[in-house]
Amino acid sequence: MGGEERFGEFVLVRRHEDGRVAELVLDRPKAMNAISTGMARSITGACAALAADRDVRVVVLTSTHERAFCVGADLKERNSFSDAELVRQRPVARAGYTGVLELPMPTVAAVHGFALGGGYELALSCDVIVADGTAVVGLPEVSVGVIPGGGGTQLLPRRVGAARAAELIFTGRRVEAAAARELGLVDVLVEDGRDREEALGLASRIAANSPVGLRAAKRALRVGHGLDLRAGLEVEDAAWRSVAFSGDRAEGVAAFTEKRVPVWPGE
Repeated sequence: MGGEERFGEFVLVRRHEDGRVAELVLDRPKAMNAISTGMARSITGACAALAADRDVRVVVLTSTHERAFCVGADLKERNSFSDAELVRQRPVARAGYTGVLELPMPTVAAVHGFALGGGYELALSCDVIVADGTAVVGLPEVSVGVIPGGGGTQLLPRRVGAARAAELIFTGRRVEAAAARELGLVDVLVEDGRDREEALGLASRIAANSPVGLRAAKRALRVGHGLDLRAGLEVEDAAWRSVAFSGDRAEGVAAFTEKRVPVWPGE
């Protein structure tokens, strides 16, 4: 299964490798992928479709804009809102970020150019961030009188620690690619223009593994994070039990014994 499916005007999904890898594409180039209300709804819809697709093993989040991954919320749209309209829009915006964060399969962000505010929060919602040398990341919300609202105050400290996250959020400073890699703001740094290619390559390597195992491992990592060791080990045990008697586990053992590539049933 391959091809493209569009969700609204500004988001599309491309399927690669017989549908095992799905590319969630931000496609609002005229606004550097600024997240409008309509775009947020589209991200939510695309994520719901991907979450329900048992053929998809990995999702890669990419951008069609040459100079930006995503510059965050559409402030021009926000400036036109009344207080009541902003209150109504908040759950819509939040659902877009949550859609990416709660995808049950591994996710990889391919970042180049500006990934600021909500744009960086979309990347933070992924499991792995691949960035090229043009990447500039940051959470500058306090500079316009708000705070990160797409998970940044919670996701960034989990990635880099509370003190470093506080400094970055309180100053709102932008961090260029090399420093971002050194600080742990991104995970993999690649040559300019190769972020999408490298992210898709990483996704392909991940997708070769058991889809049941991948989802269970992600669940254990996400749910167990921040718990004390004893509680975390219980989370891991529950995830292990969910795969121990699966068809994927039986196929994996058989393929190893027979020295062949496994054909995962995905159940």
